[in-house]
Amino acid sequence: WLSAMGMNDMQVAKTIGKFPTLLGCSLEENLKPTVQWLVDLGMKEAQVAEATAKCPSLLGLSLEENLKPTVQWLVAMGMNKTQAAKAILKFPPLLGFSLEHNLKPTVQWLVTLGMNK
Repeated sequence: WLSAMGMNDMQVAKTIGKFPTLLGCSLEENLKPTVQWLVDLGMKEAQVAEATAKCPSLLGLSLEENLKPTVQWLVAMGMNKTQAAKAILKFPPLLGFSLEHNLKPTVQWLVTLGMNK
């Protein structure tokens, strides 16, 4: 399935080596819905494969607890969905960071330093 998404054999091996829990994820209930959601966000399957190769745990994140709230927050901060997809592609671990304990405090700190949202 990872190969069909666009990963080569080495990427598949590295992905599973870095995140063996992936093998226990349900293809129909977890993996496919996550990939489809990222595609709906504006990524191509090959880009989802690239992001997964960079951050294998991406496919193990909860849509409801991690992915959707983080993208909703990025949009509320002024990004459009295309920009959010590009940010995820550049730095896939972004989706795994805690909104309350990492992202929001970091942005607030940067704002106090004079940076614009």
